[in-house]
Amino acid sequence: MGIVRYGTPLGVADIAGPSMRRLLSDGDRVLVRYGAPLRPGAIALFRHPLQQDLLVVKRAVGRRPGGWWMLSDNPLVRTDSREYGAVPDELVLGRVLLRLAPRPAWLAPGRGLERALRGRPAWLAERLGVSAPVETEF
Repeated sequence: MGIVRYGTPLGVADIAGPSMRRLLSDGDRVLVRYGAPLRPGAIALFRHPLQQDLLVVKRAVGRRPGGWWMLSDNPLVRTDSREYGAVPDELVLGRVLLRLAPRPAWLAPGRGLERALRGRPAWLAERLGVSAPVETEF
């Protein structure tokens, strides 16, 4: 499920494809708050209505009969609600909070995030996509 902080489940998702370009690019990683309510303009993570094993990130533009109307930010990509209609609420997984990648220098291996994860469970580092710090005894 993801990281739990203050009772709110968080997770990391990888972006693949150009549909959200300018804001998000292929290879970016985003932090998602699962179960967070959407509002128009929010970036949402949801299951594709026609292929539910595929997770999709799009902009929620508004409520329509049957769910949320989701659009790509890239006007050249039309694989969104114009193709598959409104996304039912039960397929919406959460709201994207922020972009984690391209990985800034402080997230590079051996930098701040790994140091911050020392002594924490290994699954946390794995979920954030970084190497678990190796504990050494002196």
